[in-house]
Amino acid sequence: MPTSPVELTRTQILAFRRRAGALDERLPPGARSLRQAAWAGLTDSVPRAALLSIHARVEGAHPASWEDPSLVQLWGPRHSVYVVPARDRAVFTLGRLPDAARRRQRAEDMAARMHAYLAGRRLKDNDLQKALGVGNAVKYAAPTGTVLLRWDGARTPTIWTVPRPEIEPQEARSELARRYLHVFGPATPEAFSTWAGVGGGEARATFAALGKALTAVQTPIGHGWILASDEPELREPARPPAAARLLPSGDAYFLHWGAGRELLVPDATQRAELWTSRVWPGAVLLAGEIVGTWRRAQVDLSVQSWRRLTRAERDAVEAEARSLPLPVEGQISVQWSG
Repeated sequence: MPTSPVELTRTQILAFRRRAGALDERLPPGARSLRQAAWAGLTDSVPRAALLSIHARVEGAHPASWEDPSLVQLWGPRHSVYVVPARDRAVFTLGRLPDAARRRQRAEDMAARMHAYLAGRRLKDNDLQKALGVGNAVKYAAPTGTVLLRWDGARTPTIWTVPRPEIEPQEARSELARRYLHVFGPATPEAFSTWAGVGGGEARATFAALGKALTAVQTPIGHGWILASDEPELREPARPPAAARLLPSGDAYFLHWGAGRELLVPDATQRAELWTSRVWPGAVLLAGEIVGTWRRAQVDLSVQSWRRLTRAERDAVEAEARSLPLPVEGQISVQWSG
């Protein structure tokens, strides 16, 4: 690892993240693009956040895009519901399996109990919790890679078990860290620990194990790491950003904590409006900058802008709103405030 960190500006970092996240230009339709869009997983909070994250990144998204056979749902980082590429299930599950013997055994025991009881069946989450008498502790089994689910948002998820992926947990965690760094970087082990829901010691050990695959950097918010293979792209000139994107609650572009939020939104008052203490609103990404928040109730979409927008900028946001692939009757209308 170099002794002198690479200096990176805010503009370089945000431009790189938008490119890595396919937010400047949508990807063509297809399973390959869905995998790229879900490279670091897609949180699937209400209402259908994963679908809206796909729409922001992939051309031709439709209401059933999140159900594509190339994708699966599971309990991912921080036990949130995630949509991830089916072929990468191990990364988002075994990559979070605890190193501590007691916690790992708890996960393995819960997985074994669920597998024995379900015996190939699919069951509603609350029915399974009641049958096993364990409540929400069924989620402890998620990092074993043997649990999948289907969650429609308003209803309790349906759960079933699958064979364990054939990959070592440490290999899966290293890949999870690489994906995190590619989509969220520059980053620190501490930030990875929070995002992935793994212990601080496990996160630091994972970064150390990556060794020469990492490059030290200095950013406007402090020291961090990037993948060495990403450095050339970070140095590339910024590409023209998309006119507008409506990012849902929990979208990977703004799924940050602590100082990481300051880089995206320098104003403290605006940060408090985007990262609330309860359910986050969506973020309005306009010409590469977050300029406000949005919420939706059926066909009514409300935008709270942080600055005065031009008519062309409002038209771009309204066009994006009308294109959202939501299963609602009628055309989405936008109400403005701010």
